[in-house]
This record gives sequence, structure tokens and C-alpha cells, in this order.
Amino acid sequence: MRPDILNPLFAEVTALKGIGPGLAKPLERLGLERVVDVAFHLPTGWIDRVPRLSLDMADAGRTIAITLTAQSYRSGNGRGPTRVQATDAAGNYVSLIYFGGHPGWAKKLAPLGEARRVSGRLEQYGQELQIVHPDYCLPLEEAPDAGEREAIYPLSEGITSRRMGQLTEQAIERAPDLAEWIEPGLLAKREWPAWREALTRIHADPSDAKAKERLAYDEIFANQLALSLVRQSSRARRGRALQGDGRLRDKLNLPYTPTGAQARTVSEIAGDLAQQQPMLRLLQGDVGSGKTLVAAMALLIAVEAGAQGALLAPTEILARQHYETLRRQLTGLGVEVAILTGRDKGKVREATLMGLAAGTIDILIGTHAIFQEAVTYKDLGLVVVDEQHRFGVAQRMMLQAKAKSAPHLLAMTATPIPRTLTLAHYGEMDVSQLDEMPPGRQPIETRVISEDRLADVVDALARHLSDGGQAYWVCPLVEESAKSDLAAAEARAETLRARFGDRVGLVHGRMKGLEKDAVMADFSAAKTGVLVATTVIEVGVDVPNATLIVIEAADRFGLAQLHQLRGRVGRGTGKSNCLLVRGNGLSETSRARLALMRETNDGFRIAEEDLRLRGSGELLGTKQSGEAAFRIATPEMLSDLLPVATDDARLLIDRDGGLSGPRGQAARTALYLFERDAGVALLRSG
Repeated sequence: MRPDILNPLFAEVTALKGIGPGLAKPLERLGLERVVDVAFHLPTGWIDRVPRLSLDMADAGRTIAITLTAQSYRSGNGRGPTRVQATDAAGNYVSLIYFGGHPGWAKKLAPLGEARRVSGRLEQYGQELQIVHPDYCLPLEEAPDAGEREAIYPLSEGITSRRMGQLTEQAIERAPDLAEWIEPGLLAKREWPAWREALTRIHADPSDAKAKERLAYDEIFANQLALSLVRQSSRARRGRALQGDGRLRDKLNLPYTPTGAQARTVSEIAGDLAQQQPMLRLLQGDVGSGKTLVAAMALLIAVEAGAQGALLAPTEILARQHYETLRRQLTGLGVEVAILTGRDKGKVREATLMGLAAGTIDILIGTHAIFQEAVTYKDLGLVVVDEQHRFGVAQRMMLQAKAKSAPHLLAMTATPIPRTLTLAHYGEMDVSQLDEMPPGRQPIETRVISEDRLADVVDALARHLSDGGQAYWVCPLVEESAKSDLAAAEARAETLRARFGDRVGLVHGRMKGLEKDAVMADFSAAKTGVLVATTVIEVGVDVPNATLIVIEAADRFGLAQLHQLRGRVGRGTGKSNCLLVRGNGLSETSRARLALMRETNDGFRIAEEDLRLRGSGELLGTKQSGEAAFRIATPEMLSDLLPVATDDARLLIDRDGGLSGPRGQAARTALYLFERDAGVALLRSG
């Protein structure tokens, strides 16, 4: 239950004065739906307004604040700008220039003969001075104090930085003084202000490094404390030891000998499963490193020990891919594998639910549907979560709550995670890493091609198809809209069909499950040669004969997402190629991304560079649905403060009485303030 002292901050944003429907929309676009969101919407820079009594050519290029009086107007008859000729106290002239809008608007802002406080960038045009679109032109009694540093905020159409600053002032007024949760010695050593003071200071002066560092630390500390509590609570729960006898694993008919990394990881997992304390392990592996085989081995250990296993995947495509792979691998072993997704209805669903409850189904694979209330297991012993970064602590705990005793948990990700973020997002877990590739995996040759040569790319695709190959064509990430991405995919499929006819398939996230399955089946069976797709194929698609991937507008993707998409090829023994089609006018960041993709296939190196180039707001280019992103802490701050916050959180639990002591009570408030309480609360209720 959230402490009452925080309620004013967690009120809807409309509780702030002056926010009606018109202003609520741009705030919503910025993700600012509650007062606390506005309070934590920190400025990204600032303007130093230089107060002046009179105009001076020497100030050209500076942002000044000065008192001016309008003397005359010149209008462009609706086509050009409106010019307000104004003078300072000494009679020096300056032109205030307003583009767009009705001329009467400028006249209302600066009535003739009335003094106004004006601020903006002073520019020299020939021998004249001008201010284009002043930041403000206000009556003297309404003008802000001259010479103060003004914060600049991330904005959306319909709201100005000055208005945002006024809203943050209101939000801070609603912020209470909170008891201190940082260890006193650390607080003194770092010379940090109190939490509320830090919030006030950073909005007043965005260059205040101590204030921002304090707020970033609070966020990181709350995160690390939550993970420590999750781990402590999980370890305290009694599970059951799953000691496999090897009878099923020994019968697996594998196409290759497991790599040393796979054998080592399976041994680590087997050791964890043999303990009564529930396993909490994260398995990291680059694209194609063989995580599915490790998962299969872990699930078989559970079945050998008489328990059931469940594998949770984020998308239906990936769930069905796992289902087909496991069913094929486990043929003849007498292991019953079933699948359950949101589209499974009627008798098929009922039969699956009955089999789970009766224990006749050994392994269940599916999407979020497998932890719905109606799904019960006879004896769930192991939960495997694939593409872990798409699920939060609370979500994976919901599945664990399905077991009579705490089940073991294996989380997997094909997105290599920098060490810093591994600690920040999975600090409660032990970590295994698959750092070898199975034999036969070919390195993928990557080339970057200008969009001006798109016709050459299509010709290369034609040659590839005539040689019996198959290819993916990934369409650009148009904007944050599935609708727009779909339109781009449909348009590209249409142009390719004009040349290749019905050899072109199309798959996207808005298709119904059966349609999607049919398209994927045709591509897997080589009935189609080209699969045009949105990023829905980022994970879980495995067609060894597809040895070419074209990624259109590659400069719009993050590094890790490009690496994931590239991993759709190189899955067989044939040579594979990736063509990154880039736009013109690349930024330096985009150039660096594409150069690195051309240079290396090492996902762990790419992940570290991705964090440096993109920051941690999105974990490696993939928006997270489950874990809250860091709103304040930058990658540099994470590197500096994460070890300190981890140690402080452990100190609180081990020495200071956890959440029950005086500092613990304050820290509990911090968990709610930074919204790191959901997983902890769920664990405690379990």
C-alpha cells in the first residue's frame, strides 16, 4: 500500500492548476499523466538570459532580457512576417519578428506605447538589430526575474518550455519532505542535498551536478533495493529439489555435440535445480548460441524428477517456434509437450488445461496466456522465461505463483546485456553466459548500401532467388506506430510482387495468428522465397535456407535490434549476407552504428556500444514492457553509482534491519516513490 504522504504526487496531472483537455494531450504524449511524472520530467539544458538596460551590437548572438516599447508595425499582408518596431529606454531600435499567425496577434503581445519585458536571441541583420520570435513578450509585472537561468525541457507540440517550468513548480510544491533513506556516512561523503531540495535545485538550475546525482542515486538505490528484496524473499521460500537421473537427456538425438559453454551452463543449472532453494538464474547468449538446447535440457531435468516445466515466450511466433523445436527434439522420449496462447480456444484449450491439472502434460509452452487464473498445474517445478527483457519482475512472479512450492526460474535473453545493466535489471539473479557458437555456424557478412542503390539491391535479391536461396526483407521503423510500419511493409511487398509475383510473402504483428502461421509455414517450406516483414521477426524465426536479409532504412534502428534481425540468417551451413540499406544525411551516431555492424558479429561488444550510443532509457534498443526504465540515471551515472547503491541496499538489509528499521521505513517510501514496489509486494504475498 503506497504511503499516504506520497498521494499528492501520484494524483492525476489534471490536479495541477491550468491543465485542461488542451494541455493534457501534449503532456500525455510526453508520458506525463501524474504529478510525479511532471516532477521527474527533468530539464535537458538551460538558457542564461543576460539582463540589459539598453541594446548593444556587441550582444548579437546572446539571449537577452530587456524592456522595450512598441513604436510601429509592419505586416507582410499574410505572406511575410509581422515586424514590431520597438525601442529601449535610450531610444535604440530593434525589430521583433513574428512568422505565421494573424498580424493582430503580434499587436496584442506588444501594444503601441506600452512597455514590455522581452527576451530572445539578439541578432544583427546588416546594420539593424532583430529578435526573431521572442521567447516571451510580457507586461512588466508578469515577467520573470531578469538574469535567471531558465531550464529547457523535452517538449511536445502544444506546450512551451516556460509553461512546463510553471507546471514543475506546482509539482514540486506538492512534493513532501521525506525521511532520509541514504546511509548518513555516504550522504555526507557525497555532499548530496536532501531529496526534495535536490528536486527543487535541478529544476531551478539544470547544471547543478550534485542535485542530479542525488536524484539518480535515489532511483538506482530503489531499483537495487527492490532486486535485493526479491532475491532475499525468493531464497527464503522453500522449493523442491529436482534431481534428474539423465534417462531422458541421454536419449536426445542432437545434430551436434554441445559446446563447452552449453555443457558448463547445463551443469550450473543442474546444480541449482538439485537444491531446495529455488534457482534464480539468467542465461545470456548471443543470437544462435544454442539457448534453446540448454532450456530443453533444464526442462528435461524437471520431467526426470517427476515435475512439470513451463516455457514463457513474449510472442506467439516465438512460442510456436519453441513448440515445434522441442516437439521435434523430444520425439520418442515419451514426453508430452503442449502449447497455450491467447488464440487457443474451445475444446483444444480445455484439453490442455485438463492435461496440465492432471499432470499428463509434462512441458507447457506459451505466451502470457500460461499464467492466466484458469491455468493450473499439478506440479510446476521449473519456469523458463525467454526474451527476459520483455517481462518484468511482477510478471515472472505471477507464473511462479502457480506452483505449490516455489518453482525454479531460468530466464533467458538473446540480447547481450552490458555488465552494468545486468546488475541494474537482473541483480537478484545468478548469471550464465553462452560465449561459444555451435559448430557449423557461419559468420554473417554485413554490407552498408545507400538507398540510392535500392534497384541494385533488388537485382541482387533476384540473383539470390535464382540460385535457390531465400531472403528476409525487413521494412523500416517508420515511427512509434504499428500502423505506419505496416503501411511501409505492405508497400514494399507490393513493389517486390510486381517483379517476383507470389514468391513474396508478408508478415506483420497485426495479422491474425492463423494467417501468420500460414505465411511462416510457406516460407519455412520454401514455397515463398522472400519474406517481407516488420520487426515481428526479430526473435524466434529459424529458417536455415534463408541466407540473405535486407534491412531497409537501417539507420533508424538501434544497434542491438539490427544485431537481432541479422541473426535471422546464418542459421545453416551456407554463407549468409546482411544488407543494411541506409538513408542519406546520416548523423554521426548512425554512421558509428552501421560501421560497427559491418565490423563485428560479436553481440556483447555491440551491446556495450549500444548502451554508450543510445543510453539506458531503452534497454539495448528494445522497449521494455515489464521493467521500469531509468528516467534520471544516465549510463555514466549507472556505471559510477550502481556499485555504491548495491552495497548500500545490502547494508540496509544486512545491518539496518531491512524495511522494518527507521532507515528501512524511509527506504520503503523510496520504493513506492520510484515505483519499484510491484515485484516485492507480489513476492511477499506469495
